[in-house]
Order: sequence, then C-alpha cells, then structure tokens
Amino acid sequence: MSDWLDRLERDAPNLVGSFRALDDGRFIALRREVRRLAGAGSAVRLAREHAAVVAHLDGLIAAASPEVLAAPGGEEDWNVAQALGHATAARQGLVLAAQMAALGRWPAEAPTVVPGVPGPPDADSDALRERLAKSQRFIERAAERIAGHELEPCPLDHPLVGRLRCGEWLLFAGVHDLMHVEQLERLVRPVGAAPS
Repeated sequence: MSDWLDRLERDAPNLVGSFRALDDGRFIALRREVRRLAGAGSAVRLAREHAAVVAHLDGLIAAASPEVLAAPGGEEDWNVAQALGHATAARQGLVLAAQMAALGRWPAEAPTVVPGVPGPPDADSDALRERLAKSQRFIERAAERIAGHELEPCPLDHPLVGRLRCGEWLLFAGVHDLMHVEQLERLVRPVGAAPS
C-alpha cells in the first residue's frame, strides 16, 4: 500500500493487519481477520495500538492547511474536516457499544447504527486534534472495561460488517480510523512527498 502504513504497522500490527484485509474489497475477509486478531486479552493492547494511529493522525491534522481541511474529503460530499469529525465520533461510538455490551448495559431500545454522519464542516486543526485526543482517552478507559469480555457478543448491528464481539468492535474502530488516515495521507502528502 504505502510506506506510511508499513511504518505504522510496527506500533499497530493488529489494526494495520486487519486494515490490509480490505485490499480485496470484501468485508468477509476483514471480519475473518478481526476475529483472528481481537481475541481474549486483546483490549488493552489494542488501545495502545489506537494510540499509535491517533499520534499519526494527529500529525497529519497538524500538517493540514485550512485549504486541505476545506477540500473534498474522499467520502460522500464531505470536506476533510467533516470526514475527520465523523471518524472521531465513530471511533467513540463503536467502542462505547462494545463497552456497554461488556458491562451488560446494552439498552433494550438501542438505535440502529447510522454510519454516514459527517462532523462540522468548519472545524479547524486545533478543534479536530482536541476531539481526537479526547476520543483516545475515552478508548483507553473503555478498553479497561472491555478487558476480560473481548469474546462476548455485542448486539450492535453495523450495515457493513454486521455484528461483532466486544473486542472485535474495539479493533474495527481502528480499521475505520485507518480508512480515513489513508484518505488524509493522499491529501496532505501527495505521492512523492517526504514524510515529516
């Protein structure tokens, strides 16, 4: 794929390994890899991998000019700021679902997942970075609660991947992040540009 992904794989091997399963464009391959890599005892380790992805994404956001944040974001008709706001909210939402299921607090009337909700169109770099850092703190706390419950089912039903176990949602949230990292890499560091 790209040298940025190879570098990130050193610190986030399970998230990147699952993301690479999307190469063939089939979500069944992703589901198999997520199942293989998000087993018992994986939650705290996966939270550390999320931190590596967040650090990489934070660097990209810091390097993004206001023009890049206002540019088309690679998803629907959203700009980059909207796509990044979506990614930050989605990572928290997916992990919150896993945490609630792990704690036995799944609401009887849980809403259906709506995957395509954009963030604010005018969010600046500082606001996006602050939301990203806040979401990582949330994931670290949630991972501690999910620990020991990784193999328990979670009733969350996602239109792309269906239902996953608690630990698998924690991993999938990182895969989703990497989808947006890939989009931003293309915009912030065009082909041939040296990494910071």
